[in-house]
Amino acid sequence: MAKPDNRDDNVPRIQRAISNTIRNMREAEDYLDEHADEITDEERKRIEAKNERRRESLASLREEIRDEAKHKHGCDC
Repeated sequence: MAKPDNRDDNVPRIQRAISNTIRNMREAEDYLDEHADEITDEERKRIEAKNERRRESLASLREEIRDEAKHKHGCDC
């Protein structure tokens, strides 16, 4: 038998994921600022690409928050 869909903790879980992702992006940007003259061009590009994926992830996570709000309010919009 399938478990019932318990969405009670989805918003806090998603908000934590957003906060963690933003923190990781900032740490990566700080690292680039502090060590720009010490890292290879390849490493810089790798970090920048990872931050771009993080930005895309943030957009998806924010969409999930909107979906949860719609579900909570019973909206089909």
